[in-house]
Amino acid sequence: MMQFRRWIVWMSVGIVLGAVTVAGAQTPRAESEKAATVLRAGRMLDVRRGRLVENVVILVRGETIEAVGPAGQVRVPADARVIDLSRATVLPGLIDMHTHLTGEPRYIGYSALGLSVPRQALIGAKNARLTLMAGFTTVRNVGASGYTDVALRDAIEAGDLPGPRMVVSGPALGITGGHCDESLLPPEYRHRAEGVADGPAVVLQKVREIIKYGADVIKVCATGGVLSKGDNPEAYEFNEDELRVIVQEAHKLGRKVAAHAHGLAGILLAVRVGVDSIEHGSFIDDEAVRLMKEKGVYLVPTLYLADWFMENAPKLQVPPFIMEKARKVMPAARQNIHRAFQMGVPVAFGTDAAVYPHGLNAREFVVMVRLGLTPLQAIQAATLHAAELLGWSDRIGTLEPGKFADIIAVEGNPLEDVTVLERVRFVMKDGQVYRNDFGGHLEAGEERPTRE
Repeated sequence: MMQFRRWIVWMSVGIVLGAVTVAGAQTPRAESEKAATVLRAGRMLDVRRGRLVENVVILVRGETIEAVGPAGQVRVPADARVIDLSRATVLPGLIDMHTHLTGEPRYIGYSALGLSVPRQALIGAKNARLTLMAGFTTVRNVGASGYTDVALRDAIEAGDLPGPRMVVSGPALGITGGHCDESLLPPEYRHRAEGVADGPAVVLQKVREIIKYGADVIKVCATGGVLSKGDNPEAYEFNEDELRVIVQEAHKLGRKVAAHAHGLAGILLAVRVGVDSIEHGSFIDDEAVRLMKEKGVYLVPTLYLADWFMENAPKLQVPPFIMEKARKVMPAARQNIHRAFQMGVPVAFGTDAAVYPHGLNAREFVVMVRLGLTPLQAIQAATLHAAELLGWSDRIGTLEPGKFADIIAVEGNPLEDVTVLERVRFVMKDGQVYRNDFGGHLEAGEERPTRE
């Protein structure tokens, strides 16, 4: 019997190794036989040079762009699948640098306590699709319970469900009783959020733990927040020695650091110790802008949420302690960020979607323009500059050969009317078509998406 079992084991190993060998032998051939797709676009927005180019052909092979240029200058393979976007303006897939795909506005305050981790993961699956269909082909998810964003990222990468390419933080780091802790439950529960850590030694261990379980980026709460109980948005939370350890360890392990920071003291402290981006920046001032420009730190403003939140707060039954902070912080953010835009602070696009419904991310553009950016600057914040902040300028952010074929299309001219980005009509990610309201072919086995 023992010999028989050994024989079974060795036969199984042989079968597996044989399959791997065959798969490996077929790879070069599979690569060379990738089908070509050609997009014929009426106009293309060159976000790097800031201009529209007429009558463009984009040749896509597999996941990447092979060639881009005026019609007649790009050789179209005879067997290529051609998609007609002659009535459209194409541009790179958009990038949202501040999302929470596993959250929703109906779960603000005490209602969030009833959400299990599996339920949050399923919410994330739905919102990933909505976000992709809205033209956002890459997102940075900065804060999620139970590593639900890690699981969602991996499911999308495995092809289990449609969604944007994700850079994820797992649980956000915070102090005991701070914005990224859980302060809604009474003391007998003795509950604390997963990312809570106090003291340099503990925060060092927490950074390593979160990276161990799959984080691509570290999210840290440098100040209090609005949608939390018992903390002050204008007060800084981690001390300098704690925050410095977080940044040093994250950078040592190849991760960037995104700092939630409303208050000025927290913004300045976070920038001085070397974070890569300031999220929100509500009380930013001239000194902070100068320091951010000097150090190359990006501001990720989240502006449209104030419009949606204040309009819908009554029906959401938002707790009074949240409303009190919102009425102070949100108007201040508009005023201060307008000044920061005028001073030329580096900007990357972010929304804080989850405070308002996912899929409405592009409404952020019109607020950015209203506060002083040109439409081109706002679009560059969601393409060129967001890619740079991610460290992915070689992969995404522009329509250039060698980069991922993340391409969207709209009707109209986004440089004249940035609101056309709220009505994306075509979405390609990694060379695969997920939405095409202009007609034509969808990928085999896919259903035409319902308009959101």
